[in-house]
Amino acid sequence: MKNCAFIFARGGSKGLPRKNVKPLAGKPLIAYSIEVAKRCPIVDEVFVSTDDMEIAEVATEHGAIVINRPAELATDTSPEWLAWRHAVNWVQEEHGPFSLFVSLPPTSPLRAVDDVTAAIEKIQHNAGDVCLSITPANRNPYFNMVAMAENGRVELVMQPQSNVSRRQDAPQVFDITTVVYATTPSFILQNDSLFSGAVTAVEVPKSRAVDIDDIYDFMLAEAIVKETTKETTR
Repeated sequence: MKNCAFIFARGGSKGLPRKNVKPLAGKPLIAYSIEVAKRCPIVDEVFVSTDDMEIAEVATEHGAIVINRPAELATDTSPEWLAWRHAVNWVQEEHGPFSLFVSLPPTSPLRAVDDVTAAIEKIQHNAGDVCLSITPANRNPYFNMVAMAENGRVELVMQPQSNVSRRQDAPQVFDITTVVYATTPSFILQNDSLFSGAVTAVEVPKSRAVDIDDIYDFMLAEAIVKETTKETTR
């Protein structure tokens, strides 16, 4: 059966208004995710779930199939998991059954085709129920992340089993990125969250793990895109 890529893009965004269609190095942000999905040799169809007409038009222009997302699934407080379920049900009803569900959030425009392929292959080889993307974290709860106690003092978020005097000696931790999520339609329909099952991961470098939430993230991503373009044309 088919492997389907999904891009979930609401019209509203508080951190960076209209970010999903904001031009990044001359191209709408969402176009980067659509293009990577279409270049991936083991992705068969690409869908964009949105409540926004402009996003839908851009998605269609770049070759994606649009899923009209209900307004109640596109608010600031709507769990994206419910939008995932809606998309799975819609595709099964309109296009038939499919084997793998791959989410490629538009806020990660720097992902590579290899990142998507690696996540799909992990699920195909029964490595887990869900495969998500991770990147080495800048902060470490065993060394330089603290929580405020009731008495006003701070303490490490997690106590290491032995004394850690250097960050390099602390257990390695990772940030979850929005580069790629892969799972099965049945897992989404039968569970309530990513961590309801066995979760595995693919690691991506920081250079591809930029997650755009505000204008500063956007500027960083644009600078990387422009620099990468310069290097490939030299």
